Amino acid sequence: MKTLIVLALAGLGAQLVDGSLGMAYGVTSTTLLLALGTNPAAASATIHLAEIGTTLASGVSHWKFGNVDWKVVAKVGVPGAVGAFAGATVLSNLSTEVAAPVMSLILLALGAYLLVRFTFRGIDRRNLGKPVRKRFLGPLGLVAGFVDATGGGGWGPVGTPALLASGRMEPRKVIGSIDTSEFLVALAASLGFLLALGSQGVDFAWVAALLLGGLVAAPLAAWLVRHVPPRLLGSLVGGIIVLTNSRTLLRSDWIDASDPVRYSLYAVIYVIWAAAVAHSFRQYRKDRVQESADALAAEAARLAEQPELHTPDAADAADLERSLRAGRPADPRD
Repeated sequence: MKTLIVLALAGLGAQLVDGSLGMAYGVTSTTLLLALGTNPAAASATIHLAEIGTTLASGVSHWKFGNVDWKVVAKVGVPGAVGAFAGATVLSNLSTEVAAPVMSLILLALGAYLLVRFTFRGIDRRNLGKPVRKRFLGPLGLVAGFVDATGGGGWGPVGTPALLASGRMEPRKVIGSIDTSEFLVALAASLGFLLALGSQGVDFAWVAALLLGGLVAAPLAAWLVRHVPPRLLGSLVGGIIVLTNSRTLLRSDWIDASDPVRYSLYAVIYVIWAAAVAHSFRQYRKDRVQESADALAAEAARLAEQPELHTPDAADAADLERSLRAGRPADPRD
């Protein structure tokens, strides 16, 4: 019973992070199952079976909060399902000892880019709203789905930073679309594992515990990503990518760093990450004040040009200020 409670809490925490940052459910949950002695294939199968329910709930929640681009879901999710099915069927014969560090190095570079970009520049709105090309989404989904199935997680860590780096979608749209498309990936991976392994090694009580925790967290995570400022969210995502993949590289055979070296580097990363998040938040507040002032000046100028229609008074100014505080017209969620 204690194990089931721990798994339920882990599922809740993992889904809360995954639903709000677009990654980490599989990585977090798989790490726990491996620590409990489950073999890699069974651990990945267990996680993906639970994810069928959690990703469905997360997708519905993100859809209700307006965080989903369905065209992106279709273009990245279908290739992702193909890659996940292939990865699940070959996991038992695939060595990831070399592939994992290479992928971590790529993701580390992406994470560092995102951390710097969102900390110092915020969202580049020049490309926002432009369609994401299918020739980019197809290969991305295929690779991310394969990595996800073979590693017990990876759909979010591969897909989320790549889409964020494109600059064509707001962070909440990226996270909502990646989380929603993961339903197809989880379904295909689970089918592949069941065909290759049967139910061998899969504890369905563990699946249910992880699922229960994830279902509780899914609506809260979707609400959270809707209300967290994009600039701050980008810094959070970049930092977690850097931290996660630095850990993988430092523990790999490529480096095999000693404990004192690893912990010292982790401390440095945490300090830099915290400073970046704090700077992003301060800059976000500063930008909002400036945007509000610009909007007030523009509205006053507009009304001054039409005195015969309406003369602005104190009540009008108060109404406009309340509207701005509510997030309009410069709401990063729009």
